[in-house]
Amino acid sequence: MSANSIPSPPIHRVALLQLATLVPSCLLVWLALDETAAVSALCGGAVAVVPQAWFAAKLFRARGARSASEIARSALSGEIGKFLLSAVGFAAVFVVLRPLEAAAVFAGYVAMLIVQTIGSWWFLMRRQQKQTETPKQEL
Repeated sequence: MSANSIPSPPIHRVALLQLATLVPSCLLVWLALDETAAVSALCGGAVAVVPQAWFAAKLFRARGARSASEIARSALSGEIGKFLLSAVGFAAVFVVLRPLEAAAVFAGYVAMLIVQTIGSWWFLMRRQQKQTETPKQEL
């Protein structure tokens, strides 16, 4: 199997799933609680989604065994970038956002990490299921 025939993982779908979960959830928080909690949760969720999407895009640019060293470099720089984006994101939220509900910021962040984990697992299981259902060609 050549590197070009290896399908890329559905990383963009996980980020889209996170956003499709985050925005309506924050609207519900706004209706149930208040605007401050909703904006705080939205910002906390964004602090999780943006660095993870950037890391995944950086990591999965290259594929195949011949690209192993490039993948390793991308993983390292992607993880460093993800850490820095997360730190800067949290710092910006806590410095700039006023009024702020810290519990809502962290709730939004943790909720997006849960959606990321479950969404990644679900997309991978679905992909594996599709691969086992397609008939294999005999050589």
